Amino acid sequence: QVQLVESGGGLVQPGGSLRLSCAASGSIFGINMGWYRQAPGKEREVVAVITSGGSTRYTDSVKARFTISKDDGKNTLYLQMNSLKPEDTAVYYCQGLWGLNYYWGQGTQVTVSS
Repeated sequence: QVQLVESGGGLVQPGGSLRLSCAASGSIFGINMGWYRQAPGKEREVVAVITSGGSTRYTDSVKARFTISKDDGKNTLYLQMNSLKPEDTAVYYCQGLWGLNYYWGQGTQVTVSS
């Protein structure tokens, strides 16, 4: 059983930045991981993913603004979010695939508002 704990969310003004962290209870070496978000009244959507080899992909709306990365030594996944927009407001979740099982964190709220 793997536990994922997100942190770093909060209230930020448009144009601001936040860095989300996702601490895993187990090793993330060789694990495909990702960040997802769910806005009120909307379905959960993928934001960014990083493969075990370090390849990254982003949804179009966050390209050039968000950066996903991971530190295997700290068992932590990150999402650096710059130039935030009100439409980025959502609960952000991290996810990892260990074997055949997907594990999710509890989510962290990001609110972009003036």
